[in-house]
Amino acid sequence: MQLDTTELTPVINRLKRAQGQLAAVTRMLEEGRDCKDVVTQLAAVSKALDRAGFAIISTGLEQCLAKQDNSLDKKELEKLFLSLA
Repeated sequence: MQLDTTELTPVINRLKRAQGQLAAVTRMLEEGRDCKDVVTQLAAVSKALDRAGFAIISTGLEQCLAKQDNSLDKKELEKLFLSLA
Protein backbone atom coordinates (compact mmCIF):
# COMPACT_ATOMS: atom_id res chain seq x y z
CA MET A 1 0.00 0.00 0.00
CA GLN A 2 1.77 3.11 -1.28
CA LEU A 3 0.53 6.37 0.22
CA ASP A 4 -0.13 9.56 -1.73
CA THR A 5 2.12 12.07 0.05
CA THR A 6 0.08 15.08 -1.04
CA GLU A 7 -2.65 14.06 1.42
CA LEU A 8 -0.14 13.59 4.25
CA THR A 9 1.03 17.20 4.61
CA PRO A 10 -0.82 17.69 7.93
CA VAL A 11 0.70 14.45 9.25
CA ILE A 12 4.18 15.53 8.21
CA ASN A 13 3.66 18.87 9.96
CA ARG A 14 2.46 17.08 13.10
CA LEU A 15 5.54 14.85 13.08
CA LYS A 16 7.83 17.86 12.71
CA ARG A 17 6.16 19.46 15.74
CA ALA A 18 6.57 16.21 17.68
CA GLN A 19 10.23 16.16 16.71
CA GLY A 20 10.62 19.62 18.24
CA GLN A 21 8.75 18.55 21.35
CA LEU A 22 10.99 15.52 21.73
CA ALA A 23 14.08 17.73 21.46
CA ALA A 24 12.57 19.87 24.22
CA VAL A 25 12.15 16.78 26.42
CA THR A 26 15.81 15.90 25.92
CA ARG A 27 16.83 19.46 26.81
CA MET A 28 14.63 19.40 29.89
CA LEU A 29 16.28 16.20 31.09
CA GLU A 30 19.76 17.59 30.45
CA GLU A 31 18.84 20.72 32.42
CA GLY A 32 17.49 18.69 35.34
CA ARG A 33 13.95 20.06 35.05
CA ASP A 34 11.10 18.95 37.26
CA CYS A 35 9.90 15.39 36.66
CA LYS A 36 6.26 16.45 36.28
CA ASP A 37 7.13 18.94 33.54
CA VAL A 38 9.23 16.37 31.66
CA VAL A 39 6.55 13.68 31.84
CA THR A 40 3.84 16.14 30.75
CA GLN A 41 5.88 17.12 27.70
CA LEU A 42 6.72 13.49 26.94
CA ALA A 43 3.02 12.59 27.08
CA ALA A 44 2.32 15.34 24.54
CA VAL A 45 4.96 13.90 22.21
CA SER A 46 3.51 10.42 22.59
CA LYS A 47 -0.01 11.63 21.83
CA ALA A 48 1.18 13.54 18.75
CA LEU A 49 2.95 10.43 17.43
CA ASP A 50 -0.12 8.26 18.06
CA ARG A 51 -2.35 10.70 16.21
CA ALA A 52 0.07 10.83 13.30
CA GLY A 53 0.11 7.04 13.12
CA PHE A 54 -3.66 6.80 13.13
CA ALA A 55 -3.88 9.51 10.46
CA ILE A 56 -1.45 7.56 8.27
CA ILE A 57 -3.51 4.38 8.62
CA SER A 58 -6.73 6.28 7.99
CA THR A 59 -5.31 7.89 4.86
CA GLY A 60 -4.13 4.51 3.65
CA LEU A 61 -7.59 3.02 4.16
CA GLU A 62 -9.27 5.87 2.30
CA GLN A 63 -6.88 5.56 -0.61
CA CYS A 64 -7.27 1.78 -0.82
CA LEU A 65 -11.06 2.00 -0.73
CA ALA A 66 -11.16 4.78 -3.32
CA LYS A 67 -8.91 2.85 -5.68
CA GLN A 68 -10.42 -0.54 -4.77
CA ASP A 69 -6.92 -1.78 -4.11
CA ASN A 70 -6.97 -5.58 -4.08
CA SER A 71 -3.53 -5.74 -2.49
CA LEU A 72 -5.03 -4.57 0.82
CA ASP A 73 -4.31 -7.32 3.32
CA LYS A 74 -6.83 -7.09 6.15
CA LYS A 75 -4.59 -8.93 8.63
CA GLU A 76 -1.62 -6.68 7.85
CA LEU A 77 -3.73 -3.55 8.23
CA GLU A 78 -5.17 -4.85 11.51
CA LYS A 79 -1.65 -5.55 12.76
CA LEU A 80 -0.57 -1.98 11.88
CA PHE A 81 -3.61 -0.51 13.60
CA LEU A 82 -3.11 -2.58 16.75
CA SER A 83 0.57 -1.68 16.91
CA LEU A 84 -0.56 1.86 17.77
CA ALA A 85 -3.05 0.80 20.43
